[in-house]
Amino acid sequence: MRVIGLDPGLRRTGWGVIEADGNRLRHVANGVVASDSARPVAERLVQLHEGISAVLAEYTPDEAAVETSLSNQNPSSTLKLGMARGIALLTPALSPMPVAEYLPMIVKQAVVGTGHASKEQVAMMVGRLLPGCEIATADAADALAVAICHAHTAASGRRWAAAEQRSANAARGGRP
Repeated sequence: MRVIGLDPGLRRTGWGVIEADGNRLRHVANGVVASDSARPVAERLVQLHEGISAVLAEYTPDEAAVETSLSNQNPSSTLKLGMARGIALLTPALSPMPVAEYLPMIVKQAVVGTGHASKEQVAMMVGRLLPGCEIATADAADALAVAICHAHTAASGRRWAAAEQRSANAARGGRP
């Protein structure tokens, strides 16, 4: 399964693409889609949409995962982040592909083992989990962490669903 992780931001939206085969993870690519801060917000959102669309077209992921943003002290910044997050959710959904959302604490827990890890700890663990990966920026490291979190979560979900199906079949006497 190929997964794209997105770390939304109006200035820079980090992205990271990985291949997941069971517990095996392989880095495919990572980077940042940037918008021109001199442009109006609407045009910047178009830049993000076009940039994410280009990444999706080039790397053809099967699923997408987006980090959920939490509110901060500045209402204007929160609103702009929410708009960028909307683009990060909408663009892969238009592909169409499944899009999952993860809180930062869940991503950090999945990658580092603690929900209160620092950005440096997340980047270090991403490097360990994806050997040979050259991480473009901190935003790309966060996006790769989101993709890793989703790969682990989706794999667990598939195992649970398969076990439930086997259990249901057994309860029916082995009939499909």
